[in-house]
Amino acid sequence: MTSTQEELRHSVNGVDVKKMMELVRAVNDDPDKASFTFHAVNEWIDGTRNQTLVHRLTGANEVVERERPFVIKSDEPSVLLGEDTAPNSVVSLLHSLASCLSVTIIFNAASRGMVIDKLSITMEGDLDLHGFLGLSKEVRPGFQDVRVTVELRSESPRHEIEALVRDSQKRSPILDSLRNRIPVEIELA
Repeated sequence: MTSTQEELRHSVNGVDVKKMMELVRAVNDDPDKASFTFHAVNEWIDGTRNQTLVHRLTGANEVVERERPFVIKSDEPSVLLGEDTAPNSVVSLLHSLASCLSVTIIFNAASRGMVIDKLSITMEGDLDLHGFLGLSKEVRPGFQDVRVTVELRSESPRHEIEALVRDSQKRSPILDSLRNRIPVEIELA
């Protein structure tokens, strides 16, 4: 068997299943390899514009330093007094949710040998500025509601697709972070 055929046999939805199973075994054998810390530094630029630099992560008993950090830019739309040069933070939160759900679905499908032909996630989130602007103590400053629609095409039976999406919701780190209280400590340097 050629190496290309072998790669195709071990890849499902672009995920190297062999490497994924090696990761599962490594974490089972050494639980310390499951602990990750993600680092990011945000810098205000001007007005509503800022950027976050992602340069390092620690995990699997390693420290990974990037020569050139990832740069995630943020701004506000003009109606919210920004210059509309980049997505705002609440849209970035929706992106994080969709991206995490997508990866979780794809990884879970790959581990089941389920081929995905198309995956699209549409989201909407409702936010009331009364909370952000401090005009009401009864209104939360964050999203009041988020709606997510997953469009997934596969040759697999509908009940398997439904089980995949249901199980993936239980494993998505961002969805879990949004649904459950996580401690956030803020201190002034």
